Amino acid sequence: MNALVALCHFCELHGPRTLFCTEALHPPSPSPSSSQAGAAMAADRDAEREGEGLTMKAHSSATQRGEMCEGCRSLPAHHPGFMSMDEETGIRFLSHQHPRQSQLFSVVRQACVRSLSCEVCPGREGPIFFGDEQHGFVFSHTFFIKDSLARGFQRWYSIVVVAMDRIYLINSWPFLLRHLRLTIQSLQSTALKVFDGEQGVCPQRAARINSVFSPAVFPQQRSGNAARSLTSLTQHPNLWASLHSSFSWLLKACGSRLTEKLLEGAPTEDTLVLIERQTEQEEEMSCWEGVEGGVSKPLTHQSDIEPCHDDDSPGPRFRSLRHLRQVLGATDFRQVAWHVLMGNQVIWRGADPGLIQSAFTVLKSLLPVGCVRSVPYSAHYEEAYKCNFLGLSPDVAIPLHVSSSEFSVLVDVHSESDGVSTPADDKVSARYQLSISSASTQPADKGPTLLNKLEVALCNDNLSVEVVSHCLLCLKEEWMNKVKVLFKFSKVDGRGREDTQKVLTLLGTTGPPEDDNVRLLKFWMTGLSKTYKNHLMMTAVRPHDSTPISPTPTH
Repeated sequence: MNALVALCHFCELHGPRTLFCTEALHPPSPSPSSSQAGAAMAADRDAEREGEGLTMKAHSSATQRGEMCEGCRSLPAHHPGFMSMDEETGIRFLSHQHPRQSQLFSVVRQACVRSLSCEVCPGREGPIFFGDEQHGFVFSHTFFIKDSLARGFQRWYSIVVVAMDRIYLINSWPFLLRHLRLTIQSLQSTALKVFDGEQGVCPQRAARINSVFSPAVFPQQRSGNAARSLTSLTQHPNLWASLHSSFSWLLKACGSRLTEKLLEGAPTEDTLVLIERQTEQEEEMSCWEGVEGGVSKPLTHQSDIEPCHDDDSPGPRFRSLRHLRQVLGATDFRQVAWHVLMGNQVIWRGADPGLIQSAFTVLKSLLPVGCVRSVPYSAHYEEAYKCNFLGLSPDVAIPLHVSSSEFSVLVDVHSESDGVSTPADDKVSARYQLSISSASTQPADKGPTLLNKLEVALCNDNLSVEVVSHCLLCLKEEWMNKVKVLFKFSKVDGRGREDTQKVLTLLGTTGPPEDDNVRLLKFWMTGLSKTYKNHLMMTAVRPHDSTPISPTPTH
């Protein structure tokens, strides 16, 4: 990650100061035309490895050393600093009180001043983002450390992450917030123990109340300890080495968790939904790790505590939609696929969780990602509003209101050979018998246009499984575009029923399967990403927002 992490402190005597800084040095790209120069540079780097730029010669003048007190200093002037190397990438992580380059010094200095002065969040503790293209963008987290000799019995610190890539830094917000909070909580808890011990020996609050206050000699009244170092506040002998390890890991992990991918065109709805779900999961993890030091854990759903069943487990598995159609038969497959496309609950009940999971994996490909709510395998029934794909153990009873509903379909998986089979017998039809039951009276010759076109592709043996998958992808994109038009016209613009019917006719959703096509569009509308919906809502112009100006009559 092309970023820099720094620990900053607001000194009572000298103002904002940078205490500790960790930066990543990437290896130079090899150049064939400059092999001799590269060898010389490598020799120089090896010679300077012990303290490359860490003495801060450009920023260690006598004047600056004189302005630094114990609270402003982390490492002694002769300390070589800390260095770690990533063997996989060749990146070196260097830590010292200041950056090794003068340009970075001014950038970090400005970020330090802003994080501890004007750029603060409500309550003065917490994360905030600021910056610009010229001086870089900053993720800052301010916090207090207990000190029995400080004003208000606490000192103000901040950890800043400086980078030039604004988008990357914003996308890394949940990750940075989660792990920086762990570091901050560790510092605060360690300093609190020292604070309680000092207050037990000599309570400072009572001593200050009984003493005569003089602003001129206020630091001397506290035994000259107006500026105590962070090492003194935490009594941590290896504090800076520990921070070097934490900051180095943060830069490495944050740089490897996000990768750039070349997308052909705009991102699809499935991509946007997956990004939103990942962000929500990271935010939930961040919230729960902050509760009781990360000990508490959110309540897990039944599907979360079941073991994972992948397609590599032994036993027969469904490999594709064509394979599922061959096992179920054309009529039963069409019935199950119709329920999937309409948004009805599809229930599979059997003793082989892996087989059920493989069936769900195949059937999910019929829907946009945002329309899928799955419970892979459960020991009790889950209502339809929680999931539209539900796997059940064979002894689970289906409620009467579900079995008699036309908005659900049940597939029972019965063992043909009572569970006795040879390892080579991997055919589903040879080991299991599947029976389908539903209260729906949907005619077999009707259905949405998408299903009709899909079946034409599945029946064509000249088309491979990969070609059929691409055909299905194109059909889904076509109908998702129709969903976007319908959503914009009916939900955002608020048009009436007659106008909506005209749009449906224009989209080609009229005809014999008109009802199924409309139901499919309305169900798929629930799978649109929040990003797309918010974009339409923000850019929409309501009819009452643009009131025409009537001409002024002239006399």
